[in-house]
Amino acid sequence: MSPSRLSIPVAPHLARWTRVPAWTLALAWALGGAAMAQTSAPPGAPGVADAFEGDPFRSLPWVDMRREYLGPQAQVRWEARVRVQGPDFAEDPMNVPIHVQVDPALGPVRQITVLVDRNPIRRVVDYFPVQALPSLSFRFKLEQASPVRAAVQTADGVWHVGGTWVESAGGGCTVSGATRKDGSWSQTLGEVSGRLFSGLPEGAGAASRLRLRVMHPMDTGLVGGIPAFFVNRLSVRDAQDRELARLHSYEPVSENPVFSFDFAQPPAGGVRIVGSDNNGNRITSRLE
Repeated sequence: MSPSRLSIPVAPHLARWTRVPAWTLALAWALGGAAMAQTSAPPGAPGVADAFEGDPFRSLPWVDMRREYLGPQAQVRWEARVRVQGPDFAEDPMNVPIHVQVDPALGPVRQITVLVDRNPIRRVVDYFPVQALPSLSFRFKLEQASPVRAAVQTADGVWHVGGTWVESAGGGCTVSGATRKDGSWSQTLGEVSGRLFSGLPEGAGAASRLRLRVMHPMDTGLVGGIPAFFVNRLSVRDAQDRELARLHSYEPVSENPVFSFDFAQPPAGGVRIVGSDNNGNRITSRLE
């Protein structure tokens, strides 16, 4: 016996009927419902593990993210020694604090890339420690509750990924910052302030910390009439102009960004900060 068939009207301007098998509709509805259940599942919910490639957050965007940002042939391992610390709930989605720290036992680190699955712009920073410790603190904009990940590439080319889940009411990427609203950003654009701290408390994992702030509106380009405008490169150099650390930042970094870098030894003679934004404005400063 042939399957029963249903007649379903299509767009009126086509002025005809299309006959579709009932079993085809049932299958489509079943598959669609399963996909929706997986997409909306909270972290740790049961499901088909293979669809998420082992991701502990079970986030569908991750499958494409790992290929785009880490490489289609990259070796990726989930790693407890990559620690990502953030708030359980982001009360201010435009200023979400994140601290990334890598256990030295993991070995020499080439690069740290911070990614946010559910942001419209997912890459937040690429950090190259060079001669610094593999540790970084900063604030970023969060559009909605999401996994926040740090992918750490070691000298053997393997990516080690850790992360945390941050809840949020959201909207951080699609709202103008305070200095953009009051127009004061142009008066302080590119100014750098900061300080070197020595003798950090036991357990901090560093003998010296550099904390600096760069005055910049950090526009995401997602607010009507305001194009993307952000600091895209910073380099920390010693008194002999040797590079100690390099940072590539992107649109989701918070307005007037504050970064913290750790060093095993205090940089002799202070440091020099050089960089630029995506419009070519230069950033330069010296901190003792």
